[in-house]
Amino acid sequence: MNALQQHFDRHPLLVAAALAAAVLLAIYEFIRYHRKQATISPQELIRLQNHGALVLDLRDGEAFSQGHIGGARQFAAGDILDAGAKLGKYKDKPLVVYCDTGGLAGSAVRQLVAQGFKHAFALSGGLGSWRAENLPLTKAS
Repeated sequence: MNALQQHFDRHPLLVAAALAAAVLLAIYEFIRYHRKQATISPQELIRLQNHGALVLDLRDGEAFSQGHIGGARQFAAGDILDAGAKLGKYKDKPLVVYCDTGGLAGSAVRQLVAQGFKHAFALSGGLGSWRAENLPLTKAS
């Protein structure tokens, strides 16, 4: 124990750097864990749809009409800030949002959670991951 104390006394910058790295690593893991909790795979999306989840496509109307996940509703990304008022009855139900790549959907989930949605998720990888698994798309008529 005495040798450890001597090491700390002789190398305070090294000890401080090691402690800072440990704290940063803990913060990174905490954020990564919570982000992972807010994303779901295409298979998990299908399971949630089978249990009545609302699915929102955040892409524009033209992209939505070109092909979207069956049962999804087109919802303008800008309207996420007012989602609490427009989708209030879904605050206790599963709600999944997606975009093309998943980046916008992740931000939307954070907004939804801040508005009181308890079960909001983003499709990991967006519609690209859905297509990568050769899952069907529906075209608007």
